[in-house]
Amino acid sequence: MGKSSAEKRQATSRLDLRYFVLLLKPGVRIKRWLLIGGLGLLVVAFGLAYLVRYFIDLPGSSLLITYLVSSLVVIAGITLVGIGVVGLFSRLYPVLRRARRAPSLPQALYQLDRQEHGPRIVAIGGGTGLSTLLRGLKEHQGQITAIVTVADDGGSSGRLRREMGILPPGDFRNCIVALSDEEPLMQRLFQYRFSVGSGLEGHSFGNLFIVAMSAVTGSFEKAIHESSRILATRGRILPSTLTSLSLSAGMKDGSLVLGESNITQYGGRIKRLYVDPPDAPAYSEAVEAILQAQLIVIGPGSIYTSILPNLMVSGIRDAVARSAAVKIFVCNVATQPGETDGYGVADHIEAMRQHTGSLPVSYVLVNRRVSTKDWSFPAQPVVWDRKLIKEAEVVEEDLADESFPIHHDPMKLAEALMKIYYNGARTNHRKQQAVPSGSGTVERIVE
Repeated sequence: MGKSSAEKRQATSRLDLRYFVLLLKPGVRIKRWLLIGGLGLLVVAFGLAYLVRYFIDLPGSSLLITYLVSSLVVIAGITLVGIGVVGLFSRLYPVLRRARRAPSLPQALYQLDRQEHGPRIVAIGGGTGLSTLLRGLKEHQGQITAIVTVADDGGSSGRLRREMGILPPGDFRNCIVALSDEEPLMQRLFQYRFSVGSGLEGHSFGNLFIVAMSAVTGSFEKAIHESSRILATRGRILPSTLTSLSLSAGMKDGSLVLGESNITQYGGRIKRLYVDPPDAPAYSEAVEAILQAQLIVIGPGSIYTSILPNLMVSGIRDAVARSAAVKIFVCNVATQPGETDGYGVADHIEAMRQHTGSLPVSYVLVNRRVSTKDWSFPAQPVVWDRKLIKEAEVVEEDLADESFPIHHDPMKLAEALMKIYYNGARTNHRKQQAVPSGSGTVERIVE
């Protein structure tokens, strides 16, 4: 049976009351402006009442003084009302664009407050892995900064890099869309890829937009900032360096493969990765973000072509080592065909250690739930073989996307990272053999 109109009104009333209570909870930062505006109205009312009360009783000379005093009181009250209105509007304005996605305006306010006062998060990587991570993180608290590799030389990005002499925009475009609060139509437009047209075929609209914005603003980094503002992103997106990097890989068979896009196509086992120039200076804002971060997430993503090109920029690597943040490496849930075929968790760790001199993290997050039933992908699951990882705690969680198990589920990944962060912040990296972590287990591996 359907609910009666009285029951519906009662349920609506309870819902409105719950939202009202939520609106008045600490941390929303709206009550102060309401109080200032309300105080202003009281002051105005007091000034007017003071004038009316003595208008009849006082002689002319005293009335003039009373008029002046009450006018000043009224002006002060109006000023307070104005301050309250301006403050309230400035607080609500950033919320209005995201309120479409939130269940209510109060909850949209809370989302903004969590972003402003949550942990300062830096995500380092590139490719699909980084954009997947950002989609999950933006739904959680935190001030997010993505630090993106600039070594891409394939597809639309590679063509624009060669023809226009700019940094490859593709990974930046994906990060902008991942962090965007704009309408889905705008996101689809930014990702639209031309399928016909001389000179246009293969290019994405977002890449061309960033190139045009670079010409308008005068620099690539300003173009990323303005493009992020237009799509209302929840965070910053920075290059690891403003120097265009080129990758090459020494293979196990003795070959030297030049170019990021050629490394994966070659299909051999990588012995050593090189970046050119090897002494590229780190982008200063990226270094500052790392040093100020409370949580640093490295990965997921292609270890050789997305993650290591960032960490092989010496300024980035040194900043990560110096940072006091909780540092987590997210291992891929599946191998990268042609790049990490046959790799387990320990192989990813060894690749990072070999190219950076150490393992710059305190935690390694790996996928716990591995099922190869009905597996139809060229990639294979990355398995933790329990080999010794002396520098880090290994956290096992169910992280794979059930509908596409070679990728992480954005929400599962973000939730696991935040659990590790809060656990690490509380215990101050206390050394231990086993620590509960929700449905998974954190294990300390020592020699």
